[in-house]
Amino acid sequence: MKSFFAHNTAVIDERAIIGIKTKIWHFSHIMESCKIGKHCNIGQNVVVSPGVMLGNNVKVQNNVSIYSGVICEDDVFLGPSMVFTNVLNPRSEVNRRGEYEKTFVKKGATIGANATIICGITIGKYAFVGAGAVVTKSIENYALVVGNPAKQIGWMSEKGYRLNFGEKSIAKCDSGQEYKLENNKVFKL
Repeated sequence: MKSFFAHNTAVIDERAIIGIKTKIWHFSHIMESCKIGKHCNIGQNVVVSPGVMLGNNVKVQNNVSIYSGVICEDDVFLGPSMVFTNVLNPRSEVNRRGEYEKTFVKKGATIGANATIICGITIGKYAFVGAGAVVTKSIENYALVVGNPAKQIGWMSEKGYRLNFGEKSIAKCDSGQEYKLENNKVFKL
């Protein structure tokens, strides 16, 4: 008996590792040698390529392609139709399978709908990538980025609220958590 749910239209290759209580929905393809943690939700029409690693409680919305080289830690949210890349200079006639770049998405990060993440970067803990953003460089923990190319416009709390730092460089999120801004980095107090 399977310890996870897969819709009958989902394709799950042998040697894919899928954690307990994970749900895989319509027309998704989970490829060999990937690892999906516990309590994940893989939406409709999602591709998880070989070697991808998804932590626990990762939410992948519809129409997302997660290509080889991507590693997402726990509690990551991947919005509808967002996409990762894994080669910086793709050409149809040139096989670059041995050149896949690693992309790291740290714990609690959110990537909005239709965002594009260029390979070889790190998206920091609890960072927030706005819908439609094109991320071309690494993002700090708790950073809020938007646009094409993505630019930082602020900071977000672990609960997903915008942080507004006062004159003592302290911010309190709507949940009551406090954060400190020091040397352009945010720390939870």
